[in-house]
Amino acid sequence: MTNTLYIGDPAYSSWSLRGWLLFERFGLERSTVWVDFAHRDVADQLAKIAPAKTVPAVVFDDGAILGESLAIAEELATRFPSAGIWPDDSRARATARALASEMHAGFGALRADCPMALRVAYEGFEPSDAVLADLARLEVIWDHAKRTVGGDGPWLCGAHSAADAFFAPVAARIATYGLPVSEAATGYVAAHLADPAFRRWRGMGFARGEDLPWYAMDLPTRGWPGPTPLEARAVDEGPAENDACPYSGKPVTHFMEAGGKTWGFCNAFCRDKTVPDPLAWPAFAALYEGR
Repeated sequence: MTNTLYIGDPAYSSWSLRGWLLFERFGLERSTVWVDFAHRDVADQLAKIAPAKTVPAVVFDDGAILGESLAIAEELATRFPSAGIWPDDSRARATARALASEMHAGFGALRADCPMALRVAYEGFEPSDAVLADLARLEVIWDHAKRTVGGDGPWLCGAHSAADAFFAPVAARIATYGLPVSEAATGYVAAHLADPAFRRWRGMGFARGEDLPWYAMDLPTRGWPGPTPLEARAVDEGPAENDACPYSGKPVTHFMEAGGKTWGFCNAFCRDKTVPDPLAWPAFAALYEGR
């Protein structure tokens, strides 16, 4: 039996992104169950794993059920102590825990006014005073972490930790709505947008779920501010450069064109998650670079 991770629509579910990163970024195996956001009945869809009622939720291999992101982070750190979910250094670890806890409990205006929506980037969004206050608080705690325990890398407390996983959706919101932050904070946001794991999650956001009108803003859009991906598009026919899907090893049935060549996948999801940012996926990148 393996650990099972329940997550929602990757374009919109900010807490699911946190839970997914805790597994993906730290190399932890899991099976995945996708929860449909279109009908707003998340608790009903999770009824069989009650008392969990929100995503992310995890059913561990011993039957333990957790439906709170911070509890999931702590439990994973206990079960996989060498994964690096929290920093080894005591001061950095305390700082990371404080950051994740504040994110878990706070920043209500930023969450309410700027829902995560990874398929778009808006132009002309005007943040409220309450959102600006949340952004100012982010500047304070991010700056403190970087100055005291951040080291030379892009992350808050040294190596990438659960604290960064918790702030990944905040980076997405700043990018989507063009929120005003300092140069240092802009650099931290850019590190998230460039992170291959974040880019894979965003790719899945184009492959799963439908556009949900209750998240939409009546604003003009602009290009996504992250790295420019390899251009790719879905096509109807092969032949493909490869006979087996780079993810499953199964025979190819769906096709994508990238780099002037056609590539094969075993199903529509494998293809469609790859199209938005092909080289963010290590298995496909290895195939692409090997040909």
